[in-house]
Amino acid sequence: MSLSLIIVLLLTLGAEFANGLTDAPNAIATVVSTRVLTPLRAVFMAAVMNILGVIATGTAVAATIGTGIVRPEAIGLYTVAATLLTIITWTTLAWRLGLPTSETHEMLAGLAGAGLASAGASVLLWAGWRKVLIGLGMSTVLGFGFGIILMNLIYLIFSRASSRSMRRNFGRLQIVSAAFMAFSHGSNDGQKFMGIFSLALVLGGILPEFTVPLWVILLCGLVMGVGTMLGGWRIIKTMGFKITRLEPVHGFAAESSASLAILLASSFGIPISTTHTINTAIVGVGSTRRFSAVRWGTTRQIVMTWLLTFPACAILGYIYALLLKPVLG
Repeated sequence: MSLSLIIVLLLTLGAEFANGLTDAPNAIATVVSTRVLTPLRAVFMAAVMNILGVIATGTAVAATIGTGIVRPEAIGLYTVAATLLTIITWTTLAWRLGLPTSETHEMLAGLAGAGLASAGASVLLWAGWRKVLIGLGMSTVLGFGFGIILMNLIYLIFSRASSRSMRRNFGRLQIVSAAFMAFSHGSNDGQKFMGIFSLALVLGGILPEFTVPLWVILLCGLVMGVGTMLGGWRIIKTMGFKITRLEPVHGFAAESSASLAILLASSFGIPISTTHTINTAIVGVGSTRRFSAVRWGTTRQIVMTWLLTFPACAILGYIYALLLKPVLG
């Protein structure tokens, strides 16, 4: 195993740790903000369910990331390293600002930029990017739409229930929906770094062809779980308190809606942003109360971060690839 490969694998684990650190709050922000669970209990639950989600849901998303975005034969280890440095750089910046960003978008944009620096436009694969575009649509439309539909169904079914019983019953149900959300996060986001890790092993000559070994699944799941255990309160504050005021019923609806959308995408091998999906689900749920219940200033700030992520990370990936090629090429 070459020094270049060891560096790339360590960077992959670093990015996976950052994914657990910053994306974990997306799964537990609502259950913490509604005070159904304490932060410590919520983080522990999310860590366990993230690991289970990585292990139990196959490797379709990992295969899309590893073989469907850029041509593996046209890139090198420095391309992967540039992608990972991009993720770590942008994630750290967003975390410092307390903004939920998408490691999915960072990875895809960084890989595209690094791939362009490595081999030009021919390196990009349309079949994989079509799934990316579908994922963008699913995270927005399904997250928002499922949130509205599920919340209105709850209003219809429980129209005569007292607010006290609603809070008590949906407080219990929200523990289940938060665990479901963490599991779905592992099923999609966890797989992306398994795909990058396995791609590095192929480029480094360790694996003869692209596959995701069991030890890679377990290692990535464990590292993401550790990152989850150290989940960021800054992101929880933005997601759980600054978008709209949440009660347990709203948290249950948002988490359930986002989880369904993410697991649907995972089953088709479509990389989808957990951050994007839970954000749009929260907005959808909040807007059923009244349009002004959503704090659109915070929402606009989050959307601007999403829009900046693709061009900024593509440029970062391109620059990092140029800098790393003489060293790791």
